Amino acid sequence: MVDVLILVPARDEARFADSWRPLFERLAAPLRARGLVVAAQPWTDPVEKDQARLVMPLLAWGYHGREAEWFAFLDGLERDGIRVANPAAVMRWNSIKTYLVELAGKGAPVVPTHTHDQLTPEAVQAAFDAFGVDEVVVKPQISGGSHETIRVKRHGSLEGGPSGPALIQPFLPAVGEEGELSLFYFDGHFSHAVTKVAVQGDFRVQPQFGGLVSEIAPEPEALRAAQMVLEAAGAPLTYARVDLIRGLEHTPQLMELEVIEPDLFLQHAHDDGAAFAAAVVRAIG
Repeated sequence: MVDVLILVPARDEARFADSWRPLFERLAAPLRARGLVVAAQPWTDPVEKDQARLVMPLLAWGYHGREAEWFAFLDGLERDGIRVANPAAVMRWNSIKTYLVELAGKGAPVVPTHTHDQLTPEAVQAAFDAFGVDEVVVKPQISGGSHETIRVKRHGSLEGGPSGPALIQPFLPAVGEEGELSLFYFDGHFSHAVTKVAVQGDFRVQPQFGGLVSEIAPEPEALRAAQMVLEAAGAPLTYARVDLIRGLEHTPQLMELEVIEPDLFLQHAHDDGAAFAAAVVRAIG
């Protein structure tokens, strides 16, 4: 039995090929430093009850494009009583971005968000009026890597946008200025933070789109906002990434809470991932 089984992309996801391997090694290094045996397996392969002491879907890229398989996989983890970090129920909740509306309802500072079963011009027009802006961002309720995510100006085209259930949010100029702030927490304790700034003319902050990642010491207001998000989420989380951005009112607001397969940017952690490893050891029990 291995100690930690890190789930990686499906074998037939050619777009990821072996690109996950360097990140796997980065995650495995601090775990191995604690004496743990770490292995990788595609998330679409069956996970047996006694295969690993702990399962972590940290590199399960592409799950958002295989919704039925993904939710069936989570059901199986619960049914078979497999120890997983974070809990399967929490990952199911986090898979659908309507959780943003739920967190806002619990008092967390969240980017204003409208949810719709189907995107329509009327829904977008209503969002322009409600948010008081001339540009919005539209994205699927289940998505990753900016898939089917577009910027829309008044009377603009919805081409390339979500084909199913969607979210609408105001476009925030901060994405190309100070950028998005990601704060990392292990067992609820702050570890490190990075900023991600989109290249000029873009709004996607991911490195694959040219976004610039830099280490940063977050301001107290950002730490307070992130703590409010985690308190509203409620569940104990072995790992979490809280993505904040400065909203229209110039205060930090939640863009996304990532508790499934976030890049943890451990290369920017001052302890080289020791806090991450300690949280994993505690999760193993």
